[in-house]
Amino acid sequence: MGSNRRRGRPPYPDVLTPGEWSVVDAARHGMSNALIARRRGVSVDAVKYHLANALLKLGLSNRRALRAWDGVRRDSHLHLKESDMEATLELGPIGQISRSVSNIEAAERWYRDVLGLKHLYTFGKLAFFDCGGVRLFLEEGPGAASPQSVIYFRVPDIRSAHAQLLKRGADFESPPHLVHRHADGMEEWMAFFRDNDGRLLSIMCQVKAPAAVEA
Repeated sequence: MGSNRRRGRPPYPDVLTPGEWSVVDAARHGMSNALIARRRGVSVDAVKYHLANALLKLGLSNRRALRAWDGVRRDSHLHLKESDMEATLELGPIGQISRSVSNIEAAERWYRDVLGLKHLYTFGKLAFFDCGGVRLFLEEGPGAASPQSVIYFRVPDIRSAHAQLLKRGADFESPPHLVHRHADGMEEWMAFFRDNDGRLLSIMCQVKAPAAVEA
């Protein structure tokens, strides 16, 4: 007896698949194809494949257009959160400061054991510490020899803050995008822009999972 079921994967209920979203968010975060591949444990060709599919689905011409695209994945808590685009912009306290290091393991030990900072978590070549409420972000990379800091401002609503700063003439590198989802569902969202001297700043927002609705 014949079957009317279609073969292959069922349609995904979003404009992009989870794999495509992962690559797109990394690209909007400013990562190169090689770095995305290394972080995800896949080939550079696989990254290029996902990016090409995403560009085709979104009707975008290139990576630059993709970095300016402000889409939000449907399975994100931010997608469910109402944003008041007319709310008065109020930048919160500094949320995070970054620094490049030559070796993440050695740096983690030094900042934890010598400075006595509270170690929050480490994944890959990234380590995070608490500095009295301000988060210190260490990343192993070639920029360790050059002094640099990126100031991250916490905001209660990253989409509203992004929209208002754009209206004021801020030069954004990318729109708000997901950079990490914790084991408890907490999401980390960021968007980067430059000051009048061309130095990098960021707004950041942590979005909690919506509370379960009781029957």
